[in-house]
Amino acid sequence: MNPAQGAFADDLRARLPAPAFRALEPRYTEEPRGRWAGQGGLLVAPGSTDEVADLVRACAAARVPIIPYGGGTGLVGGQVSGDLAAPVILSLERMNRIRDVDPVENALVAEAGVILQNVQEAAAEADRLFPLTIAAQGSARIGGMLSTNAGGVNVLRYGNARDLCLGLEAVLPDGSVLRGLSPLRKNNTGYDLRHLLIGAEGTLGIITAATLKLHPRPAHTGAALLQVRDPQAALALLNMARDRIGEGVSAFELIGRMGLDFLTETMPEVRLPLGQPDWSVLIDLGLGASGDPQAALEALFEEAHAAGLVAEGVIAQSEQQRADFWTLRESIPAANRKVGAVSSHDISVPTAAIPDFIAEGPGVIAKIGTFRINCFGHLGDGNLHYNVFPMPGQSRADHEGQRDAIKRAVHDLVHAHCGSVSAEHGVGRLKVADLERYVDPTKLAAMRAIKDALDPAGIMNPGAVLRAEA
Repeated sequence: MNPAQGAFADDLRARLPAPAFRALEPRYTEEPRGRWAGQGGLLVAPGSTDEVADLVRACAAARVPIIPYGGGTGLVGGQVSGDLAAPVILSLERMNRIRDVDPVENALVAEAGVILQNVQEAAAEADRLFPLTIAAQGSARIGGMLSTNAGGVNVLRYGNARDLCLGLEAVLPDGSVLRGLSPLRKNNTGYDLRHLLIGAEGTLGIITAATLKLHPRPAHTGAALLQVRDPQAALALLNMARDRIGEGVSAFELIGRMGLDFLTETMPEVRLPLGQPDWSVLIDLGLGASGDPQAALEALFEEAHAAGLVAEGVIAQSEQQRADFWTLRESIPAANRKVGAVSSHDISVPTAAIPDFIAEGPGVIAKIGTFRINCFGHLGDGNLHYNVFPMPGQSRADHEGQRDAIKRAVHDLVHAHCGSVSAEHGVGRLKVADLERYVDPTKLAAMRAIKDALDPAGIMNPGAVLRAEA
């Protein structure tokens, strides 16, 4: 690998227009959790797919590594270079146009640098819904979300980013352009390269634009916060809700007591309608014109209460109260950051295994030391955020030497329950060793073969997902 310096940098400045070059601010070499940092490099922000292709061709010819950069919100170090010296940091922020919105086709074409919230707003203007929703939707960009196959709160009903993408435009490692923005739902003309690039975290190419799937906007929405006996009761309630309400269940979030304690400790302005029960769920509905979310939630509560699954609950009486429920849920990660986790885990297990996993976790952690555990997440798709915190009066710095042991213990338990150590945040650089430890060796070998075939020089985000070869 060669650095993006000297004659190469001069040649690149001659090939691309001046607006493509920007000063390298600290945000381009840092990530939100402070676990990874870059060593600098040449920041380039192309304004078009042709400019991206020109840049990649130049890097391929000179064997200069490329680190793709979207919104910088990734939590596994995929957007920073680590110890790689002077790469090209390729920012997609100038490619921020929504090229087309077609409410008849139920499709929207967005460039990779479009912020998620802007996609949601453009869909709403066409009386459509783009349902991908995450806490960082005001800064996360579409290219990065597709590259990590982002999830969020609505996966239960609408699927991951992969399920919301109909087509891709991307620049491959040799600088050729894959033009696949068709909105077709059925297209069986060979390998689906779209799904190869989604989730590849920029290691197989640079996504420059995507055709995204839109949905009808629900005519009526509703939400409820319900206190449940335990995670097993929450799972039974989820199945009851889906049996009674069907696809109208948009989200089903499990909330543990520790998350509410952290809100009280660090963000007392956030209202807790149920107080601080050991376990509660937030259920969100989106129904058609003939639906009545409040009636559906009232009926669900009555049946669940009679079955001993639910002790008490609050059903939103207005859209503002529904929004307040979601403010509570979405404030938990912010409270976590204020407390400071020793080790955070984005994991998934089969939904039937969730109660056992949650029951066994504290015993596994107790073998390492005394900690607080905040377990919460997207119960409907099996994705839990299982985070381990110091006791009051201590900081995460006091336990830095135990972080690897905690992560190993949690991930071993996940693996024992046939789960995944990366549910929705990707692999990045943080989980490369985990991939090698837990993923089927045949799959890992196939991934390496694909990487070598498409990117033989290894210039595309080296060290992310797969260990960089010497």
